[in-house]
Amino acid sequence: MADQTLKWYVVRAVSGKEKKVKQYIEAEVNRLGIQHLIPQVLIPMEKYYQMRDGKKVAKERNYYPGYVLIEAALDGEIEHVIKNLNSVIGFLGDKAGVAIPLRQTEINRILGKVDEMAEQGESINMAYFVGESVKVVDGPFNGFTGEVEEVHEDKKKLTVMVKVFGRKTPLELNYMQVEKE
Repeated sequence: MADQTLKWYVVRAVSGKEKKVKQYIEAEVNRLGIQHLIPQVLIPMEKYYQMRDGKKVAKERNYYPGYVLIEAALDGEIEHVIKNLNSVIGFLGDKAGVAIPLRQTEINRILGKVDEMAEQGESINMAYFVGESVKVVDGPFNGFTGEVEEVHEDKKKLTVMVKVFGRKTPLELNYMQVEKE
């Protein structure tokens, strides 16, 4: 084998079959005993929370639908094996039948985003609007209802006006501390 250096490649998969493609690649790597040539198979996932029946439900979704990242030392044979797996369309940037690796800056950005999403972990997939009525479900003002004054989408926070002892008081709450009425 001429080129033993590991590079990152993007495998194009049938959308919705990314997990299956990852399993197929890992099974094939184990079957052929080439773990040293394909050490990592990655599907960048994003965690988010949805409100279902008044409860937070954690969910995951693919950050790049239809793509699976692999770190590999590709030669013609291994590339051919991967291309012929079920639900694999081919490689991204495939020029004249040859897979093009990602630039190091691109993979650093993608892997950095994956780490950031894993650390953050808490994002609510819900839109709040000024003037909307919400109920506080967490914190010292649990059970109070109020009206949304400001929405800070970037911080996932709201400024909510709540009546405390007959006086309107602004509270800064994150999306996880409120639910729509």
